[in-house]
Amino acid sequence: MRKILFTPVSIFAGLVGGLIGKKLFEQLWGLVDDEEPPDPKHDVPWGKVVVAMLMEGAIFRVVRGLIDRSSRIGFERLTGTWPGQVEPEPE
Repeated sequence: MRKILFTPVSIFAGLVGGLIGKKLFEQLWGLVDDEEPPDPKHDVPWGKVVVAMLMEGAIFRVVRGLIDRSSRIGFERLTGTWPGQVEPEPE
């Protein structure tokens, strides 16, 4: 039941996280280069593409993680139950 209730919250948080991550990446890339961020399909040097992809991936992962964690904490405070596993699965 928790999973069903948390699913819309998770979807909304993911969309918001994507938008925030995109804007943050664009702002930070503006500090690195005056041009728009390169895409692998653009004809630009490998180094520039790799740096852009590394930055973008790291920013998206951190923003997504922060927003997911915050939405889970908010859900727990609202409902009294944690939406998901309490601890990682043992290896």
